[in-house]
Amino acid sequence: MKNKVSVLFMLAGILFATCLIISNILASKIMMIGPWSAPAGVLIFPLAYIINDVIAEVWGFQKARLIIWAGFGVNILAVSFLSLGIVVSPAPFWQEQEAFATVLGNTPRIVAASLLAYLLGSFLNAYVMSKFKVLTKGKGFSVRAILSTLVGESADSLLFISIAFTGIFPFKVILGMIVTQALIKTVYEIAVLPLTVWVVKQVKKQEGADTFDYSVSYNPFRLKQI
Repeated sequence: MKNKVSVLFMLAGILFATCLIISNILASKIMMIGPWSAPAGVLIFPLAYIINDVIAEVWGFQKARLIIWAGFGVNILAVSFLSLGIVVSPAPFWQEQEAFATVLGNTPRIVAASLLAYLLGSFLNAYVMSKFKVLTKGKGFSVRAILSTLVGESADSLLFISIAFTGIFPFKVILGMIVTQALIKTVYEIAVLPLTVWVVKQVKKQEGADTFDYSVSYNPFRLKQI
C-alpha cells in the first residue's frame, strides 16, 4: 500500500512528540552552564532534531513534514489542557496552585515563540537533510546531520529567544542565550552522532527504505502529499 505506515515510523513520531512536550515544559526554567544561560529545554529538545534527521534520511521529507505538523498539533493540545488545568478552581485544601501555574503556565508570548520557532527550525532541518542527501547522492550522512541541525537549531534559537525574551532581558543576555542554546544543541548532535548513524543504518535495514526526494514538493503546507 502506498501510504502504509510502519511500526518504527510510528514509534519515531511518538518519541518526537514526547520530546517536544517535555522540552516546552522545561523551557520555563532558565539554567546556567558555566557563565552562560539557556532554557532548560535544551536538555532534551535536540533529541527531536536527531529524530527529525532519522525520519528525513530514511523515509524522506514528506514523512518528516507529516511528523512535524503532528508534533505541532500535539503541542497545541498539550498547551490547551495544561492551561485548562491551571484555570479550573483548585480544591480548598490544595496549596500548590501558584507553584503549579508558575511551572506549567507559560505566557502566551512564550508559547507562540516556541511554536513558531519549532516550525521554522524543524522544516529547515528536514529541508537541508533532504536536499543535501540528493546533492551528495546519499553520502556523508554525518556531515549532513550536523549541518542540518546547525541550520535548524540556529533558526529555532534565534526566533524563540528573540520573541520570548526581547524587552525582558538585556540584549547582551539574549544574544548570549541564542548563541549558547544553538551551540549546546549542535554539540549534543555531534556527541550522539555515532548512535544516530547506527540507528539510521539499523532502521534502513529493518525498513528496507532509503528515500531520495528527487521530485518532492518542499511546500510545508502540502499535507496531502505524504
